[in-house]
Amino acid sequence: MVLAQVDTSAVSALLGRFGLRLRVLPPDSLIPGSYWGAPEAGLIGTTVYVRPDTPLHSLLHESCHVICMDEARRARLHTDAGGETPEEDAVCYLQILLADRIPGFGRARALNDMDAWGYTFRLGSAQRWFEEDAEAACQWLIRYQLIDSDSCPCYRLRQY
Repeated sequence: MVLAQVDTSAVSALLGRFGLRLRVLPPDSLIPGSYWGAPEAGLIGTTVYVRPDTPLHSLLHESCHVICMDEARRARLHTDAGGETPEEDAVCYLQILLADRIPGFGRARALNDMDAWGYTFRLGSAQRWFEEDAEAACQWLIRYQLIDSDSCPCYRLRQY
């Protein structure tokens, strides 16, 4: 599912709760800060660059990188979010949680789109990983106060 299939203002409002800015570019534009190339989302600082054909899972994944990285990396962020494996797992977990906050998208679609894109999890699917093997990612997010103990987003950026 791509950005054009949902209410862009709802996506922008969701990211805005974290202090992120969504910049929607015209179709066929180059996407600044895109690690994978268009139509995948791009990152520069706290701005997430997308086009109408940008996959929502990509927009959420890159946004969650900004949310999960520490302040020092965020201050110099351009294209490559970097980070270690535990942070990458937390990014994936958070993007799945946030998918439910985009009307018309939701967790089930996000999980399917992640699998279709080629995310790899040792249990074979994003859903099995999320439901059976993601406890460490959940605990990482709780430790950095990005979600609460009920897996609800705290709508803040990682501070340390």
